[in-house]
Amino acid sequence: MSDQSNSPALSAAELRETLDMIGTVVASVSDRVDAQNSNIDRLVKTATEARQAAFAARTQTSPENYGELISEILRKNLDGSLDNMRQLGSLLHDQTQQTKMVLKKAEEDKWAILREVRDREEKADRLKRSLPWFGLGAVVLALAMTALLPRVLASNAATCAVIGGSWKTTTTGVDACVFYAE
Repeated sequence: MSDQSNSPALSAAELRETLDMIGTVVASVSDRVDAQNSNIDRLVKTATEARQAAFAARTQTSPENYGELISEILRKNLDGSLDNMRQLGSLLHDQTQQTKMVLKKAEEDKWAILREVRDREEKADRLKRSLPWFGLGAVVLALAMTALLPRVLASNAATCAVIGGSWKTTTTGVDACVFYAE
């Protein structure tokens, strides 16, 4: 036999009350399930946002990403400066080369001037060494001219008159330049 045959039958009021209680319990459980669903939805949304934030943070904190960002920023900010520095370096190189050429030319000129001075000094030294010989020659020439010049000048009539003499023929028939004392 079944258990239901032993239980007393419920009246309609008891059945209604039982049904109301079951309805209230079901409604309460439904409200709680709805609240749990809402909480679960918020947790899922929060978890999704947290996951998205974690992915974004991982992307932003990755060394490769930072390297790319830094290189891009540096490229933007430093390209003009680097170009200016390259141009300045090229200009400095050109100026250095030009300065080297000028200094090389100046050194060559200096050595040429020093050679010229040395040559002049050597010439002056040679002249100083030969100067006594020139002096001696001049003295000898002066003495010879002192002795010979009057004789040479007196050897013809024109030069005899220039030095203040008279051209005469001697008793032996030789022409001579004579000077008379007054």
